[in-house]
Amino acid sequence: MPMRAPKGFIDISDPKVAKVGHPAPAWVVCYADLMTELVCFFVILYALSAALSKDVQKAQQEIKEMMDKGEMKGEVKIDKEGLKISIEEQGAAGFFASGAAEPTEEMDTILAKLVPNLRKLTEDHELLVEGHTDNQPIHNAYFDSNWELSTARSTSVTRLLIEKYGIPDNHIGAVGYGDTRPVAPNDTPDNRARNRHVVFFIKSASLGKKAKGAQAEEGKPAGPGTPAEPAAVPAPLVEAAPQAAPAAE
Repeated sequence: MPMRAPKGFIDISDPKVAKVGHPAPAWVVCYADLMTELVCFFVILYALSAALSKDVQKAQQEIKEMMDKGEMKGEVKIDKEGLKISIEEQGAAGFFASGAAEPTEEMDTILAKLVPNLRKLTEDHELLVEGHTDNQPIHNAYFDSNWELSTARSTSVTRLLIEKYGIPDNHIGAVGYGDTRPVAPNDTPDNRARNRHVVFFIKSASLGKKAKGAQAEEGKPAGPGTPAEPAAVPAPLVEAAPQAAPAAE
């Protein structure tokens, strides 16, 4: 005795049900097409989540205005990964001493301008500080290659943001790319200066309640803010390279 379809289900003998080995009904093509389009739509929404954030759009606009006024040099853009703020050296003032990783006053001045936006964005997003160098080889008492130099520089900037400006340490990270991601050919002094840049990358994905609540569980303030007592500027990671050492960035 054939099994009967449960109440509310279509019986297998119904002509709308495709039998094994027979073509599916025409409506299945339209249904599958619709499902594919819906998947593509939500993938696009996810990829553009950073661009749809009002806080991210506001930060991009304010930083772009500062760049247009000449307060800092670089580029700010939003893509599917998030907001990327690339800061380049301006004129003779450098962000770091030659062959060293300790931020100069110029870098501290730039950070002071960026911190209001970075502090707001790191409430819900992760911040990654990227260090980049030119391709001039380096080998001194502190660093064997541009990999170590760029990583030390991004780490020192990250420490400054945490210890002086109160960015939550569980919302920020540091990475060094050395000379592997140049923005210009390393053929002139100006282009090499462009390649010695720092990128502040705010990821589009939200941290979520679990990550944001981790600080509160450790007895720290749940949201980012300035520490109760002003933190001292972090001690230099390294001293400037000796005069005899090769000058490299």
